[in-house]
Amino acid sequence: RRHDTLAWPRRLDATRLTEAAAALVGEHDFAAYCKRKENATTIRMITRLDWRRDPDGILVATIQADAFCQNMVRSLVGALLVAGDGRRPPEWPASQLSRETRADDVPVVGPHGLTLVEVGYPETAAELAERSERTRRLRSPERVTGDLPETPAR
Repeated sequence: RRHDTLAWPRRLDATRLTEAAAALVGEHDFAAYCKRKENATTIRMITRLDWRRDPDGILVATIQADAFCQNMVRSLVGALLVAGDGRRPPEWPASQLSRETRADDVPVVGPHGLTLVEVGYPETAAELAERSERTRRLRSPERVTGDLPETPAR
């Protein structure tokens, strides 16, 4: 498992990980978690961020979003792990969302265990067009709500 698993040197509390992760779901400016890129937005919508134990007892994080910035996933996992091992309170990862630039005290974990499982697209052409329009819209901090978009009934 050393090639597909990130080894963390401290004991992790799954309850703390889950609490910290829940506060990051929704639309936020993730500047504190992203490597800066000229003329690029750091506003993203995380639709799922949770932790579970696999049959071997390994903690597995699942993150789904409309897009990711460079180093965003590795930084989010790093922030959640320091909350999960007790070095930071569970509120700490969400408190970083108020920062306008990359946070140097947010650990960026190594790529071990980081696996792209799926790239998903809306099922219908109309849903794809709506998603494309929403993604292309200029994202500005003033428009960040922290909420998830309404999902049309099927």
